[in-house]
Amino acid sequence: MNKQQIMENIHKYVDYLIENSTWEKPIWNMEYIISGKSNKWNYIDGCMITAILAMYRTTGKQKYVNFANQFMSGFIKESNILTYDINEYNLDNINPAKNLFELYELTKDKKYLNAIKLVRKQLDTMPRTNEGNFFHKKIYPNQVWLDGLYMAQPFYMQYETLFNNKQGCLDSFKQFSIVKKRMMDKKTGLYYHGYDESRQMYWADKQTGLSPNFWLRALGWFTIALVDTIEVMDEQMYYEYRMLRNQFRELINAILKYQCEDGMFYQIIDKPNEPKNYPETSGTVIISYGILKAVRLGILPKEYIKYAEKAFFGTIERYLTFDIEGKLQLGGICLVAGLGGKTHRDGSLEYYFSEPIVQNEAKGIAPFILAFTELIELYKEVA
Repeated sequence: MNKQQIMENIHKYVDYLIENSTWEKPIWNMEYIISGKSNKWNYIDGCMITAILAMYRTTGKQKYVNFANQFMSGFIKESNILTYDINEYNLDNINPAKNLFELYELTKDKKYLNAIKLVRKQLDTMPRTNEGNFFHKKIYPNQVWLDGLYMAQPFYMQYETLFNNKQGCLDSFKQFSIVKKRMMDKKTGLYYHGYDESRQMYWADKQTGLSPNFWLRALGWFTIALVDTIEVMDEQMYYEYRMLRNQFRELINAILKYQCEDGMFYQIIDKPNEPKNYPETSGTVIISYGILKAVRLGILPKEYIKYAEKAFFGTIERYLTFDIEGKLQLGGICLVAGLGGKTHRDGSLEYYFSEPIVQNEAKGIAPFILAFTELIELYKEVA
């Protein structure tokens, strides 16, 4: 397929996804489909709604807003969010709420503002490390995961900027600074997946508190945590704004050292020669999206576009296929990976390679669509 055919097919793919999904049964949420449980307020759907709203901004087609509004309205009732529990203290549950800023602006529906304020209350009492970072979840005390920065900080920065006279913006910035101080490997410039301040978890190094490996998707989440937070923060935070931009650029340059010839990145990014390692879709397209968005925002120069295109089209070449009915299938997606928990996830290479690899899962589809929307905007510019 040439580029034009690829772009046309992806448009059809997005339409297929929304035409066959409801808030109760989204076909992209493989975690809930595999578990057999009822759908609930979750970050996976939140990522997809972010992508669908990006499709609206890029194409101007009202059907995308209508779907996002209908989907989120399934959960949000007046001043309540079905299945959401503040006392769970889970950063993942902050993520879906960042879509509500745009939906409130587009619809003027007060329930979205009420829901934004409800979710913001979670951060008032969210447990923290002694240095000030939010725990990833209450069930993971003293732990900071890269994923959590993406789940919470863009929402936190946007809320404080829009509704709270920037009172918490410095707090948000400091959480990125602490992560850099504690979780960045000085030799490679990469960041470890998790950090345990107490040094008590079995996966944590007793000296540093760090998990053993550099997991690709965690690096991807952190990459777009930075760019999405930069996008919504006030440039009047002169020092902090520039520090986050520099942190983002340093991270991208570190990551790009591990880009493979075909454009993809490996599940454990710095160990491509491990026998069970594999090129992974979600992390690759997240990084592609992060680079493209950063170029659009002026954080990176245009020369970086080639790396993002190489990642996006390299993923397509390897993992985008047609099924027997002619529908697109996006494969190579790690279903889930974490640290600790009931299944004793130890952060080892063996652990990361053991997690299921699936197709058409939102943690891969959503950033794939987001990268796609950035490419549409880019190609409009050069047309």
